Amino acid sequence: MIKNVLITGGAGFIGSYTTDLLISKNYNVVVLDSLHSKTHNNNWPEYINPQAEYIKGDVLDRNLLDSLLSKTDAVIHLAAEMDLNPDFQKFIDINVGSTALIYELIVKNNYPIKKVVLASTQFVYGEGKWECNSHGQFIPKNRNFEEMSNKIWDIRCPVCNSIANYLYNVESFCNPSNHYALSKYFQETLGINLGKLYKIPTVALRYSIVHGPRQSLKNTYSGALRTFVLNLLQSKSLATFEDNMTKRDFVSVFDVANANLLSLESSKANYEIFNVGGGKEYTLYELANMIAKKLNKELVFSKNIEYRVGDIRYAISDISKIYEFLDWKPMYSENETLDLYLNWINLQKINFEDFNNTQLLIRNLGIIKSINYDNQQDSIQS
Repeated sequence: MIKNVLITGGAGFIGSYTTDLLISKNYNVVVLDSLHSKTHNNNWPEYINPQAEYIKGDVLDRNLLDSLLSKTDAVIHLAAEMDLNPDFQKFIDINVGSTALIYELIVKNNYPIKKVVLASTQFVYGEGKWECNSHGQFIPKNRNFEEMSNKIWDIRCPVCNSIANYLYNVESFCNPSNHYALSKYFQETLGINLGKLYKIPTVALRYSIVHGPRQSLKNTYSGALRTFVLNLLQSKSLATFEDNMTKRDFVSVFDVANANLLSLESSKANYEIFNVGGGKEYTLYELANMIAKKLNKELVFSKNIEYRVGDIRYAISDISKIYEFLDWKPMYSENETLDLYLNWINLQKINFEDFNNTQLLIRNLGIIKSINYDNQQDSIQS
């Protein structure tokens, strides 16, 4: 029986709601978090649950992790390096290395861990699978600089060059296209295979883009929701990424926490990989329009066209497997989640100067590239 749960990265966005949910179900929760400056400024956030035990530390600290594993029944491993910054080694060291260390300590010390839940991402699918009406399914090459610079956004059939149709991502497929996605793929593959080998029940959850209150206002990984909201609150135009028609699916953090709980409790989840998504696709334009209407702001996009290096055209997940195995489905619509997020953000103290400087920085670092720079003032950050 699982009673004691260690949550790495538990002070963060997903981790804090997972902590709250587990405590409401009478689990004993220990949170390990480094309180990284990207998110927490080395301080515990005000929303932490007083019924959990909180330990500040690094998930790569062997002695600390060993001590915590010796006193727990299960691990929900959320701590990770995120974003697309070009610190390639850091992604492998933290995302893969910490996972390897967890299994190493469990095996070497024969700890009776009953479940390890690994947080992965839908971006392990890369550009995904596509289908040509004439030539069938294919896996596209990653979009390159030349294509992006020439505003060739859509995936085309490699045989006839016609615009292809996107197929929702299913768990049996994988094609990671950047260092973050690769690190998460290595992490989940390592965990599932070591779990099978040493009989440590393991499950990997490939989250879609997660939305909700408590989402970091600092971390550049927070993505379109945060940047759209903060720019609209400043009455600025929004950045134009490609043609604003890239598609994503979004899932509520409350639904993600529930998926974590079900994966922890169900033996049907053992050694499986599940998509955890919202079940509905949105273009970036549709998301921006929804937010602008809720904020009663005029929606204006920059004339400057940009693209994010290593980004993919569409990312939409098929969630039928997790429904079949665990009877999980999203309970919160994107509309409801946006309302909860905006109600929360109205209560926050926002450092707009830091936000704007960060947006300039990621462009100066080449993480986001511009195609036509018509007007410096018109290139508003996103």
